[in-house]
Formats: sequence, C-alpha cells, structure tokens
Amino acid sequence: MADDVLGGRLLVATPLLGDLSFRRTVILIVEDEPAERTLGVVLNRPTEVPVGQVLEPWTELVTGPSVLFKGGPVAPNSALALALARGEDEPLGWRSLDGSSVMSRVGLVDLEAPPELLADGVCEFRVFAGYAGWGPGQLTAEIDEGAWYVLPGEPADAFYTEPDRLWTAVLRRQGGELAMVATYPDDPALNGRPGRAGRRLRRDRAGRRARPAATWPAAAAA
Repeated sequence: MADDVLGGRLLVATPLLGDLSFRRTVILIVEDEPAERTLGVVLNRPTEVPVGQVLEPWTELVTGPSVLFKGGPVAPNSALALALARGEDEPLGWRSLDGSSVMSRVGLVDLEAPPELLADGVCEFRVFAGYAGWGPGQLTAEIDEGAWYVLPGEPADAFYTEPDRLWTAVLRRQGGELAMVATYPDDPALNGRPGRAGRRLRRDRAGRRARPAATWPAAAAA
C-alpha cells in the first residue's frame, strides 16, 4: 500500500471496525502526501444543521440533502467543500483531487471565494464540517491490519443523495466477497463471529488514531 496513490480513492470501514467515529463510514481521500499527511472526508454522516445556518452565501449551490456533513473528528469547527465541475473547464475557486482520473472532476472548493464564481461551473456541491487525518505511516498501518478496504470511487459517491445507504452501495457494486460483506449485520454477534473485533481505534488529543486490530475478509486495493 505504501507506494499506491490514495488521492480520489475511498476508504470503506470493515464491518468489525468498532470506533463509533468511523463505524461503517465511507471516506474520500482528498489529499495524500505519504511523507507528511493524508486527509479525507467522511461521505455518509449527515447532520441536521442546514448549510444556510453556517454558510448562508453558499446555500444556492448546495445539492440535497442541503445540510452539513460530519467530515471527521479533526477540526470540527472548520468547513471543507467538494464540488463536481461541469464539462472540462476548471472553475475559479475549485481544485481537482489528485490521483484517480475517474474522480478528477470532483474537487475542493475555496470557501473564501465568492460563490458566484462557481455557480455556472459546478453541478454538485456539498459542505463538510471537519475531516479525518493521518500522519506518516498511520493509514498504511491501518489498511495493512484490515481496518479499511481501499476501493475506487465514483463522482456520485461524494454527493450521494441517500448517504445512509452509501456504505452498502459501495460494497455491493464491488461484487464477489465484498458484495456479501454488505449484508453483514450491524451487531457482529449475529453473524456468529464474536470476539473478532479486537480493540477499537482510539484517538489521542491531536486527533491521531491508534492502530486497530479489527479484521475482516481482505480486499486488494482497486
């Protein structure tokens, strides 16, 4: 995994990952600098806070559900936005994600820019509060220990209209063994495999996570 580019890829939590902050999450990697840090946003944790309540100028661009999403436990009072660009041009105030060519029309938005700069250039827009972050080697260790599946993303994943169904949808479209994992019950004991979850991911005060022991059927990075 160490040599792979993760930008634009999805991290999909294994069913036995016990940390409630990341249980059954789908994370889009938005920045991957292995020697420095890796950043991502959780795609399937909507809040009940309307975007207009905190970023009123951007309300007109938001696509449903038009609420803030909980992007991760790091810097929860900061905002990060993703947008899907129209056509082949790059709108002002928008930067494409590095890595996956399939996800190249999904990009980060400069929320300090006037919204009208992007209005005609994007067709999907979503705002996240906070993000997930890993220091050098942390994410690789978690992947190697079976905490995450590394899977290809699709642009629609970042703007999924039924976020509560995204975890299942991403796994099902992989086919084979991972499609079966999508049917795994919320309570691991119901699957007849008690005691496999191991210790939960834990975070220190800096927002970094301890290495997990949770395992489940391995998936090669797509």
